[in-house]
Amino acid sequence: MNKITSSSPFTLAVCAEMVFRDLPMLERIQRINELGFQVEIWDWTKHDIEALATSGARFSSMTGYVTGTLADAAGADEMLRTAAESVEVAKRLGIPRLNLHGTGLDGEGLPVQPCQQMTGAMWLKARDTLNRLADLGEQHGVTFVLENLNTEVDHPSVPFARLEDVLALVESVDRPGLRIMLDIYHAQIGEGNLTEWMRRCGPYIGEVQVADVPGRCEPGTGEINYPAIAKALSEMGYRGTVGLEGWASGDDDLALDRFRAAFEL
Repeated sequence: MNKITSSSPFTLAVCAEMVFRDLPMLERIQRINELGFQVEIWDWTKHDIEALATSGARFSSMTGYVTGTLADAAGADEMLRTAAESVEVAKRLGIPRLNLHGTGLDGEGLPVQPCQQMTGAMWLKARDTLNRLADLGEQHGVTFVLENLNTEVDHPSVPFARLEDVLALVESVDRPGLRIMLDIYHAQIGEGNLTEWMRRCGPYIGEVQVADVPGRCEPGTGEINYPAIAKALSEMGYRGTVGLEGWASGDDDLALDRFRAAFEL
């Protein structure tokens, strides 16, 4: 099958965990690749890495740790240990960006270590951990990206989840090995005022992820004006990756067509 060309100024990617779910993972990845998209995966320990490495697909990002947390000593050491393992897998697959959260998430997206209030000591430890991760990324030529999440609907009690917190941490570290995974879906639920947040985060964006609100499906199924988001990103000078991390509202191929159309200018 010939790949579909796009007039988008961005590199478009699709999360294989969330579309074509009636297919085995390798077939999903091959299908996404055939349609001309890069591929995002989540926990690499759940995949056949050799099969992925020989699939012919191009990968945009994956989860950059297996276990651990940002803001306590034992959890930080564990995050660094599993991040180092993740880097080796990323290099095998040619994955440039490794995704981070304030703490590990379970199968339902809930925090392994819930946190109701972050202390000053936690902020300092999180910054130290992110500096260590930036060291690791810069040493191996990959970028760690800290993702904003929403705590109202999907990820209650995750520490350092709000975009305001993510930007503060990444800005304070200010290293090329650490950037923001700017998730527009989560930002709409958590903060709103999307265009202004994109501009504030602009110098630190490593990748943009999208899905519509409510429902976390493809652009055009909810309240976010994604053509306006695409225009604003382009006018900011962003030319990086935009990844669909959302469910298909119905037909998967149609969902991916809608995603592509929303980011063509």
